[in-house]
Amino acid sequence: MGEVVNLRQVRKRRKRDEDAATAEANRRKHGRTLAERDVQEAEEKARDAHLDAHKLSSDTDE
Repeated sequence: MGEVVNLRQVRKRRKRDEDAATAEANRRKHGRTLAERDVQEAEEKARDAHLDAHKLSSDTDE
């Protein structure tokens, strides 16, 4: 005969494992240090400034 299993405990254990996996994925996705965020923001500002400096003028009166 097989082992007696409490289904409620199995469901709770499975949910905890799934929640832990989701939390780990979120930490990897959103978990950046303040320095990393600052560096990325500075790079984005520099890139935007570079693009804005090379825009063609839209005020062409021909």
